Amino acid sequence: MSLSHQLVPQEDPDLERQPQIDSKDARSAPSLSVEDTISTRSKMMQLGFYFLCNVALTIYNKLILGKFPHPWLLTALHTGSASIGCYILRMRGTVPRTKLKWDEEMKLVAFSVLFTINIAISNVSLAMVSVPFHQIMRSTTPVFTVAAYRLLFGRSYSTETYLSLIPIVLGVGMTTYGEYYFTLAGFLLTFLGVVLAVAKTIATNRIMTGSLKLSPMETLMRMSPLAFVQALFISWISGELSGAAGQASAAVAGRSAAVGAGLSPTGMLVALLGNGVLAFALNVSSFTANKAAGALTMTVCGNVKQCLTVLLGIVFFNVTIGPLNGLGMFVSLAGAAWYSLVELRAKVGPAPK
Repeated sequence: MSLSHQLVPQEDPDLERQPQIDSKDARSAPSLSVEDTISTRSKMMQLGFYFLCNVALTIYNKLILGKFPHPWLLTALHTGSASIGCYILRMRGTVPRTKLKWDEEMKLVAFSVLFTINIAISNVSLAMVSVPFHQIMRSTTPVFTVAAYRLLFGRSYSTETYLSLIPIVLGVGMTTYGEYYFTLAGFLLTFLGVVLAVAKTIATNRIMTGSLKLSPMETLMRMSPLAFVQALFISWISGELSGAAGQASAAVAGRSAAVGAGLSPTGMLVALLGNGVLAFALNVSSFTANKAAGALTMTVCGNVKQCLTVLLGIVFFNVTIGPLNGLGMFVSLAGAAWYSLVELRAKVGPAPK
């Protein structure tokens, strides 16, 4: 599945309340969001593990899809692996299950549908536009995240936070610069995919920090089975399920010496199992990091991951880039460093009375 700042919520009843403050300072002291109560060291550790898993799974998926060209079945594998992993932890008593009301259960169902539709729109739009255009459109997610928080939750950010987003988005555009082409339908679907990606990231954060306040593991435990059923259903109606079944039958019957180039059926099974385990680790780290660092930081990490993926593509897939692409990597990484410095300064700044 195939991955911060000082927020100042002004009228957001879902956020955790801070301890009582003097009435004299009540009007002037801002209340902090959940991610602002997490230590910088904890944030960096969780983001680092998430980033590592994200990049590793991106490369892993690239290798797997070359031999197992069924993206929806691969998505079902990822969500199914998360379901099994959470169920095992649930049986060991590690993951509690909160009793929710009917409307709260429906929120989680809607969230799982949003998760699946986001993947579907991204896959469909990619077929209508060039890869560079798709990537540069997706790089604008931090900007739309800021806009969504301001419009929906009335949150404001420091000027430095706004400015640090400029080189991050610009750097990704330079890194992925190439042949841009798109149809009108492709442009609209790609734009819709950006909006859905932002909505999914914010919804994930709200489920864990808003009125529900579910733990990252419980959120994953409740969402992944629903997403698994939906992804499996789409793989069935798209013909992927029958295609994979026929491929497996041919391999078992001996009509095919290998499922993929240089990979036996047993080797493919082991590779898919490893992919599922890594996907489970990514899902856990993604939900945990989202709660600790916030939705905006997660979108910034997604942009940095694009640049690092291109860099690793040079090593693993012999990707050729030009000077502009290389400069774009530097600009984007410098912007990410600036963004991190802004967050650190906000974290160590004077606390409100």
